[in-house]
Amino acid sequence: MQKVRKIPQRQCVGCRTMKEKKALIRVVKTPEGEIVLDTTGKKSGRGAYVCPDPECLKRARKSRALERVLEVAIPEDIYDGLQAQMEG
Repeated sequence: MQKVRKIPQRQCVGCRTMKEKKALIRVVKTPEGEIVLDTTGKKSGRGAYVCPDPECLKRARKSRALERVLEVAIPEDIYDGLQAQMEG
């Protein structure tokens, strides 16, 4: 019998829907307290996920969802980096 692998699911902080982990962008608060974009999904630290959709990012920014999840103020350049990653 073939073993079926479970695909990890994560919730987008913007639209609050569950999606495949690989389909989302991860924002990490490292153990040192800095906020970085994690393209590999393997950086250590507290992670929050957002859809690669500018509308979800706008919603997450407005509701301050990333700040709540990561328990820290998010610098504007992180939001700009997320925006650039979605557009490019």
